[in-house]
Amino acid sequence: MNTTYSLDLVEPEAPLPKRRKTNDMAKTMVQGNAEQQQQPWSNSINNRYKGRIILTTYPGQSVVDPVSLNWGAADPQERGPVLVSRHGETLKKRNAIGAHGGSYGIYAALAIAIGDLPTDFRPNFQNTQPTFSPPQQPAWGDANKIVSMDPFGHEVVKNYQSYLDAGLDVRPTIAITRANMRLSEVTEAVRENRLQVDGSVVVNASGDVRVTKVAVEPVWYLPGVSKRFGVDEGVLRRALFEHTGGSYPELITRPDIKVFLPPIGGLTVYIFGPPERVSDPNVKLALRIHDECNGSDVFQSDICTCRPYLAFGIEEAIKEAQNGGSGVVIYFRKEGRALGEVVKYLVYNSRKRGGDTADKYFTRTENIAGVRDMRFQALMPDILHWLGITKIDRMLSMSNMKHDAIVEQGIPIYERVPIPDHMIPEDSRVEIDAKINAGYFTTGKQYTEEELKHVKGRGWQGWEDVTH
Repeated sequence: MNTTYSLDLVEPEAPLPKRRKTNDMAKTMVQGNAEQQQQPWSNSINNRYKGRIILTTYPGQSVVDPVSLNWGAADPQERGPVLVSRHGETLKKRNAIGAHGGSYGIYAALAIAIGDLPTDFRPNFQNTQPTFSPPQQPAWGDANKIVSMDPFGHEVVKNYQSYLDAGLDVRPTIAITRANMRLSEVTEAVRENRLQVDGSVVVNASGDVRVTKVAVEPVWYLPGVSKRFGVDEGVLRRALFEHTGGSYPELITRPDIKVFLPPIGGLTVYIFGPPERVSDPNVKLALRIHDECNGSDVFQSDICTCRPYLAFGIEEAIKEAQNGGSGVVIYFRKEGRALGEVVKYLVYNSRKRGGDTADKYFTRTENIAGVRDMRFQALMPDILHWLGITKIDRMLSMSNMKHDAIVEQGIPIYERVPIPDHMIPEDSRVEIDAKINAGYFTTGKQYTEEELKHVKGRGWQGWEDVTH
């Protein structure tokens, strides 16, 4: 890390500042706290936080003795566990920054604050082992191939029981389970004989499908992440610190700690057919990489092609599994191109009120978010490496960013499959045609800039006065 900073930090273990009674609100809060302390449960919670606040630890402190974490080691014992908790003895042994749970970590803090969850709670991992144990892949021991997830995150109990027995808070960041899923489009495909009931993948006429699911929380190896994006590690750390409101000061004060568990959404892998086929280079693989779109995926808004493409990807993945190959759909929590739903809805308003034409599609987003897209697919291939995917026979995606990110990581794509034209909602032509013009793959018509001016979405006439 080349960048250095001048820091003005609170000393370790600084005492908690006394509350100043500056106004009536403060007095009310103090009185309320006094009343709460009469309740046994509240008193117990308050006692947990009467100690000194440790804002940051420092390399060389007598109490700091991080457990060795050698990212990229192929042996899980040599690699070591990821320890991020600030509770009890784990605080002294931590080798990672952040918190477990990704974007759900705040809910755990809230549960502790209101007394629903003890600060010293430890999960009981009995019977939580994976339903399928993926064979270890060469990429698990390559610090350049996997930088955004813990390749040993699904086998914490198996590999790190001694640390658990010592009272350290080691937690899984990957879970693997089995389930049946039912999608209305799959049920329709069975009814129309596009999909067959085989009793193995599609189990009945209602369209129930057997699936293996893998949930992954983000675990970032900061030197690898910075290298993947071509930025200085110090700059990356400073940006992460500044633009999370300074929530993680040790990104700056602990350059020796190289692993960060960011407060973002993770991903889920849906595997159709026997999961061991995924890494078998001798069978065909159909893959859909899908980024979250709640409005379309769940509530089926017709302003974009997300739900139709997701349904198409699932159907094609099922067909590949039924043909003796493997089908995989990977769902990333990157709502609204990782801009969020609030930004996305603001863009919708700007589009509809300003004349929703394809030539202005990206401009509307850039005006509000500053960029077209913040999904940045550079980290996406990590899950493919973890699964042992070495080639993709059918890539069910038109995205140039996803294609390029995968190929740059050394995974060839033999065929790209665009969404069928009949599945594109009329109001989403603005989006899809603008993306095709910007470089998305298609086997159909490509519009010129002049023609994009005439690709227009549905207006809001009759819904409100649109002359704002």
